[in-house]
Amino acid sequence: MRFIDVAILWYSVKIMNCYFALLLIILLFLSGCRAEETPPKTQASPPAQPAMPTTGKIGCVGCHDNIKLDPAHDLPCISCHKGLDNEGRIEQAHAGLIARPAHPANMAVACGSCHPQQLKEAAQSLHFTLHNEINAIRRHFGAQAPLDAPPDIPDTTALSTPQALADDMLRRRCLRCHVYSPGDDYPAITHGTGCSACHLPFEGGKLQSHAFVPPTDNQCLSCHYANYVGGDYYGRYEHDYHWEYRTPYTTRNTPTRPYGIENHNLAADIHQQRGLTCIDCHQSSGHNRSPALTCDGCHDWRPGKPAPLLRNLQARDKTLVLTSRRSGKEYTIPAMKHPVHQLYRKSVACQVCHAQWSVNDSTTHLLLSKTDEYDPWERLTVQSSSEVETLLEHNLGATDELPTTMRDGLTGASRPGIWYQGFGQRRWENMLIEKDTDGIIKVFRPVLDLRLSMVEADGQVIFDNIKGAGTGLRPYTPHTTGHAGLFYLDRFKHLLSPNGK
Repeated sequence: MRFIDVAILWYSVKIMNCYFALLLIILLFLSGCRAEETPPKTQASPPAQPAMPTTGKIGCVGCHDNIKLDPAHDLPCISCHKGLDNEGRIEQAHAGLIARPAHPANMAVACGSCHPQQLKEAAQSLHFTLHNEINAIRRHFGAQAPLDAPPDIPDTTALSTPQALADDMLRRRCLRCHVYSPGDDYPAITHGTGCSACHLPFEGGKLQSHAFVPPTDNQCLSCHYANYVGGDYYGRYEHDYHWEYRTPYTTRNTPTRPYGIENHNLAADIHQQRGLTCIDCHQSSGHNRSPALTCDGCHDWRPGKPAPLLRNLQARDKTLVLTSRRSGKEYTIPAMKHPVHQLYRKSVACQVCHAQWSVNDSTTHLLLSKTDEYDPWERLTVQSSSEVETLLEHNLGATDELPTTMRDGLTGASRPGIWYQGFGQRRWENMLIEKDTDGIIKVFRPVLDLRLSMVEADGQVIFDNIKGAGTGLRPYTPHTTGHAGLFYLDRFKHLLSPNGK
């Protein structure tokens, strides 16, 4: 076949293909038009898809179906927490939600609408103001004017003076167990905020119910633990932080530490041994100042003499009877009979003879470190602070180190630097007996025997072992009451005046 014939044949086929493609497009277009104009034939509907099962979780109690309320607070959830009820979508249900309505920032509305007088008293109580603790430390490091409440503590990053350093220590190291904070992340320390810090039960670090109850000892000890009044009532004295001075000595599994550190089990207060709880004596300290409580107010009571202003005390015949506010058990209060009480009652505090042991931790060293040097703390990872402990345990040997920051106990905001703590010694067997400024011989403790230091991220030491004013000794009342021993006089006779009084 000639080349011209092949070319003609090829062009003919190409033209026919074009006509065929054009014809196909026209047919498709026409069929589309008819499909729009002419309804399709009726066909059987596809089988209906099964409906998605409903969870039934509508409203607050739909999701939070395990909430237990007490009769006095059997209210709709939104009465305190706000948000929206009868709503199944979490975003809408939680719109405007107040997670902690009893927090000091919210309690005026949530609690005060029903309890205005209790709220007013609570806001002025030592539990809310921490007036004594805050101002004692601030005065020790040079402050002149007292503060009214924790939020008044200056919040600054310019730590150029010992006073500013002490303020930062208060906000980030000390104030973790007050009503503004839910406490440390240890099982026995986590608690509510504001009113719920005392009145809602927690166990194992979790809220147990929404039933508001009088405070139990567990709730008291969620703040009054460690080597302070409260822990000593139960005979608990903290071990040292260093791992070689703690028991049980473990090499693998981390032991459970409900209060952040192991305790020596010493003799508990005789009142605790008999079954009395904190609120049997401390009845109003949460809402206002308790009546002045003294040992002889109960134990030196006689017919015709006014009884202490405790609502669970009652005079019967010639004795004073206390009824436990929790168990309902009655206790006949023994009267003082030994003649030595009359001899020294005006010059010697009762616990000088009757305390079985006392806290004597000295000196307390506190270091604000902004460096990422963690190896020196390998044996001191237990710090009575879950935040510091978590950071140390993670960063020791880790490649993805957590930032060297610590939260503000009041605002929750993190700032550079970690507050480490340690002690020169931790002792309980030798009580410190001194004469106070009022002339009365009392038990003292070195609660303000503090040394503050600070080192910048580059290793520059800004403050080194800063000491406050005075010795740091403060009088206190150990809650370790027991029978006076045979050699009680040896505790204080060196402090008596020449006439023996």
